[in-house]
Amino acid sequence: MANIILIGGQWGDEGKGKVVDLLTTRFDVVARYSGGPNAGHTVRRGEKKYALRHIPSGILTPGVACIIGNGVVIDPTSLLAEIRALEDSGVSVTGRLWISNRAHVILPAYVDWETRREETIAGRIGTTRRGVGPAYAGKNIRTGVRVIDLFQPETLPAKVDAAASLFIDAAGVSSTAEVTSGGAVGRMVSDLTEQARALAPYVTDTVRLLDSRIRDGAQVLFEGAQGTMLDIDHGTYPYVTSSNSSAGGACTGLGVSPTRIDGVLGIFKAYSTRVGEGPFPTEEKTAAGEMLRERGHEYGTVTGRPRRTGWFDAVAARYAARINGMDSAALTLLDVLDAFDEINICTGYRYRGQKLDDFPAEPWIFSDCEPIYSKVRGWRRDTTSCRSMEDLPQEALDYAMKIEDLVEVDIDLISVGPTPESSILRQVSKLSAWLEKAVTAS
Repeated sequence: MANIILIGGQWGDEGKGKVVDLLTTRFDVVARYSGGPNAGHTVRRGEKKYALRHIPSGILTPGVACIIGNGVVIDPTSLLAEIRALEDSGVSVTGRLWISNRAHVILPAYVDWETRREETIAGRIGTTRRGVGPAYAGKNIRTGVRVIDLFQPETLPAKVDAAASLFIDAAGVSSTAEVTSGGAVGRMVSDLTEQARALAPYVTDTVRLLDSRIRDGAQVLFEGAQGTMLDIDHGTYPYVTSSNSSAGGACTGLGVSPTRIDGVLGIFKAYSTRVGEGPFPTEEKTAAGEMLRERGHEYGTVTGRPRRTGWFDAVAARYAARINGMDSAALTLLDVLDAFDEINICTGYRYRGQKLDDFPAEPWIFSDCEPIYSKVRGWRRDTTSCRSMEDLPQEALDYAMKIEDLVEVDIDLISVGPTPESSILRQVSKLSAWLEKAVTAS
């Protein structure tokens, strides 16, 4: 059996969707455990590009079952639109997609409240304004609405009223008494009831389903959302997401024991990007940064916002490797660097004259850190046709191996293009052994 967690090692957008799509032919189940429609995974199949928000990237591989776990927060409107778009494009979803009945629901009042908050300077975090944060807040103060509640018409109005009342002012409603009798809450209940009927074929006890599949010998790929540096506990707080996007979230977000996990595969982009507010020591507000953005098509899958870009931060990456216990790593978008004569790698920080070799917990220190760079030669050659380590220019291979040494995790997969075919797998590696184990078990 080979059950692997696939996790982002930076601030999200590392190319996890492509790597999941590449690996899913070796697995029976792909299960997502955190985040919501704020996390977009882009997958290319030939000329088609799929933008997935809730649904695991494995849905594009026939025969693979996909699970949305209890740790994910769901926007029913967005999820149903995603299902329809996949079906319309010829991707079969029915009988392959399963949604946890314990997952929490994003209410329109949450979206309104978060949008208002983001429009104030004091409250701005740089969220996608999809209501994800308020949904997790409601979950943690125990006023949230779960998927299973949508099928209880007698109690749903009171639960929606209680959940929305904390955020109702942002919807322009003066009192909750007004909305329960046909106002905003009444509309929410009506919409949710209709959406529940459409979602019913996909809803089940995914904890039991996943346990049964694993007991029967199924190989599971656990798909993370966002990246480690956005983890609510371990990221660059307060500029983080609202869930545990690190590997530990797979167990709580799916109800799976740690003893069922065989390994952790970390995904790193060959440079760094960040969306929204928050400190970013290696950010390049220069022509080099703009070149990274344009060559890497660095615009948000969900929002379309231009991403902030910069050089690879090995200090943050090594911290992420430690947090997740990474056994193996993939390096994506290496081809974006093909046009550079010289490339920087951040190997440390300097704070008020003091050198820091590790990631600081204090946000005020991280905000004022200056990167210490090691400069390496670029290769100025196209790598998109490379299909083995030997095909890579020596400078490109040296760059990847320097990152491997600094992060202290073997790089077993290198991506040099947007399609699954444009990938290089190290033949003798932990990742190749996992994949062989998965095939043998199947």
